[in-house]
Amino acid sequence: MAYARTFASLTHLHQTFSPPITLRRRHHSLKPTSRITCNLKFNHQSAAGNSRELGSSSSSRSVELDQFITSEEEEGEADEEIGDGFFEAIEELERMTREPSDILEEMNHKLSSRELQLMLVYFAQEGRDSWCALEVFEWLKKEDRVDEEMMELMVSIMCGWVKKLIEEECGAGEVFELLVDMDCVGLKPGFSMVEKVIALYCEMGKKESAVLFVKEVLMRRRDGFGGYSVVVGSEGRKGGPSGYLAWKMMVDGEYKKAVELVVELRHSGLKPEAYSYLIAMTAIVKELNSLGKTLRELKRYTRAGLVTEIDGHDRLLVEKYQSELLSCGLELAAWAIQEGKDNESIVGAVHERLLAMYICAGRGPEAEKQLWEMKFAGREPEADLHDIVMAICASQKEADAVSRLMTRVEFMGSERKKKTLSWLLRGYVKGGHFEEASETLVTMIESGLCPEYIDRVAVMQGMTRKIQRPRDVEAYMGLCKKLFDAGLVGPCLVYMYMDKYKMWIVKML
Repeated sequence: MAYARTFASLTHLHQTFSPPITLRRRHHSLKPTSRITCNLKFNHQSAAGNSRELGSSSSSRSVELDQFITSEEEEGEADEEIGDGFFEAIEELERMTREPSDILEEMNHKLSSRELQLMLVYFAQEGRDSWCALEVFEWLKKEDRVDEEMMELMVSIMCGWVKKLIEEECGAGEVFELLVDMDCVGLKPGFSMVEKVIALYCEMGKKESAVLFVKEVLMRRRDGFGGYSVVVGSEGRKGGPSGYLAWKMMVDGEYKKAVELVVELRHSGLKPEAYSYLIAMTAIVKELNSLGKTLRELKRYTRAGLVTEIDGHDRLLVEKYQSELLSCGLELAAWAIQEGKDNESIVGAVHERLLAMYICAGRGPEAEKQLWEMKFAGREPEADLHDIVMAICASQKEADAVSRLMTRVEFMGSERKKKTLSWLLRGYVKGGHFEEASETLVTMIESGLCPEYIDRVAVMQGMTRKIQRPRDVEAYMGLCKKLFDAGLVGPCLVYMYMDKYKMWIVKML
């Protein structure tokens, strides 16, 4: 098996362990102090967290090999000696005159577990034949002698080899071939090695190379040759290789790059995993949310007189960018549904993200449509999402949408009803529709609900500024009376100035 495979992936591997191992045979003498023992130490936190640590970026296992001379405490020494069988096996393997599996089978009874671990570390050193380490591990796997500690040691060695290839800027194909070699010898850790490689690229600031690696993985899957099981095994919780890299970019705040990655992969015919489209849609939601926050900050600075107000041209550019993001989101949604049409959870998640996109963009009618689409897909939206969409529709005075969303209010308890009507009231206030806000305030009072103080003040101030016609005065006075009857305000003094007669009229309510 060993000599039928390609050595391409391993010719660049020069994994160095510090300090390097110098192996010497044990020469027996009359004094116990002349004995040399190799002690293999593992630096790790806890056995329970080992698998998780190896999957993370910061916890590759360190291996050190200490040499020391013992004293009279020979009888209490727990460390194992290196026997002659170990050195014989090393010599035979380095000669390469026989199959490694035959050599190891012949010397099986002479080699302890510690010596086999040491053999892996020995061949992983710089200047040694790294392929022998894989051969030794494959034989151990076949003989069912790979315990948790042995598996973690080999994974640590492999991660070091991958990192070395990345540091030397080897091609994505070579890195992938190393993962194929790993899979061939039965090295299957409890995490995705493809995701681990992507994480290493990102940690070393080589995201462009990570993109090339993801393309290599997807091309192998598409063409159906070379490492298929590695590719299939990489379908992780974050949407496979493309989804994982997009997620890493999104976590780093590179929302637009995450979207562009998935779109580029799709347009190049590499067909990313269905969940990667959902991750890209989440990135669009975050980008729209970030844009909204920036515009609100800009508005606050404008009010404070720190910056000038944006002109009509800039507004058009903002609206154009927002529309482009929404169009891209719709395209991603179509791809996600196409790839995951048999998966109800994916379809529901698509509408959930479209809803979030339209909420961030302030598109009330479109957001309402996605609420119903979520219901039809079997994904019940949270009550707060209904309230937010209704508030957006109220701010835009979408009477039909508000009416449809209000049909559920009559079945609510008092606490939930108050919360929903408060959202409706604030939506009207934000849109400057104070008559409708006043009517909502009166509805709350008549229902025995006490509006928040800040909401009452906002409506009263808005009504005051809007008084232009006789009916506006009547509406304002009617609201004052309702609030007074409910004990929410004291007696009100209404001032009215008549230009024709240059006279003030004051009336107490």
